[in-house]
Amino acid sequence: MAKATTPTFRTVVDSRVERTFTVRADTGDTPRVRLSAYDLLPGPWYTPLTFFYRKTLDGAALRDSLARVLVRYPMLAGRLTRDADGGLSVVCNDAGARFTEAASPGPMLEYGPGLRTEPVIGNVLREVSAFQVVDRDTPLLKIRLTHMRGGGSILGVVINHCVADGASTVSFLESWSREHRGLPSPAPCHDRGLLDVLGAVSTDPRTVRDRAFVAVGRLRHLATTVRVGLKKLATVATRFGPAELATMKRAAQADLREAGTWVSTNDALTAHLWQVIGALRARPDDATEWLGLIVGAQSRLSDLLPDGYWGNCVSNSWTSTTAGALRTDALGRLARDVRSCLEANIEDKLRDEIAFLNSYRRAGVSSHVMSVRATDLSEASLSVNNWSRFPLYSIDLGAGTPFWYEFPDLPVPTVHIAPTPDTDGGRDVYLCLAEPHAALLTTPHWQERLHAHRPGNASE
Repeated sequence: MAKATTPTFRTVVDSRVERTFTVRADTGDTPRVRLSAYDLLPGPWYTPLTFFYRKTLDGAALRDSLARVLVRYPMLAGRLTRDADGGLSVVCNDAGARFTEAASPGPMLEYGPGLRTEPVIGNVLREVSAFQVVDRDTPLLKIRLTHMRGGGSILGVVINHCVADGASTVSFLESWSREHRGLPSPAPCHDRGLLDVLGAVSTDPRTVRDRAFVAVGRLRHLATTVRVGLKKLATVATRFGPAELATMKRAAQADLREAGTWVSTNDALTAHLWQVIGALRARPDDATEWLGLIVGAQSRLSDLLPDGYWGNCVSNSWTSTTAGALRTDALGRLARDVRSCLEANIEDKLRDEIAFLNSYRRAGVSSHVMSVRATDLSEASLSVNNWSRFPLYSIDLGAGTPFWYEFPDLPVPTVHIAPTPDTDGGRDVYLCLAEPHAALLTTPHWQERLHAHRPGNASE
């Protein structure tokens, strides 16, 4: 096994604040939106997304269009408050979103998989601590626009995870983009009660047995959270081209002999990444390796929820094998396990899950619910979040589309799959791993293993 030196995973951009604004929709309504049980799962942490533009964005024009789009997204200009039963609501009081303009003395670099920087330029993440949000005058949306010397801008967007999952966050950004360019966009639905009423306890004992979430005691929840937070992780980004993915999918499909079996490109890619990371971790043959899939539940409840439902609507499911089998199994069989794991998210499972989560919210202990695999997240598992269909490279705010999108490091081992700016069917993959594993993955040996299906690779 190749010996790794610790690489520099991110460059640093010097950025200095010039002006800070509060952007409001100027609406007089103050409805209170009670968050759903799915909304409560992530806690009041913030999700940062960063977009890199070759041309300079107009800050004043962005603030104007942001004020207009906030009329349709009043929660993002509101404030988070605690309900009497321990749940959370957003008071849509138009207290405003925070918009900061900054400048950097450095030029715009050719950011991409091989050159990454902070998830949001500046101190935005430190300014939005999850422990200073509830019942505080803390914005749920913060924007930081950094202008680079010689032209180009970096747009950092930070949204509190309680009000929106990844799909809804990108939907808001897409709506902002269309508003900025004078184009219509569909109105979102903010009625979280529509999701709550779907809860129904399953009569299938297998569904109850395989629930994705479990309630734990306060001390165990705290201990798990602290332990996860102490782990030092880093992210390695890499790009898989369309020809490489096609070769990978053909290899996976060739392993499936049963008539009618099928796997997608993302199934094959997920299986390949899991197998490579399993080999890199080199755990004992009989150790259990877990693969978690973050699943958008809204598409599976599409007949029960209105178009444009906006909020958190995300579940997860898990599959496992032994470390020895993971290293040696055929790619197609692993890909089929991934497909089966996704297909397990049927309506009955999701409605049971909603009922389960609602019961703990009613009891005032939503904060004690966590993933069934939470205690294994740093040693034995890999979580996969697939955003490859999200229009991340369509966010045009008056200066063309971004040439790069930056995803943050996470506190647990995670694979994040995204589209590429070329919209050619390729994938950008962010692998967030323990620092020693991330360093090892950058070495030539493991890069060759990672891209074993690239056309022209010696192993093909």
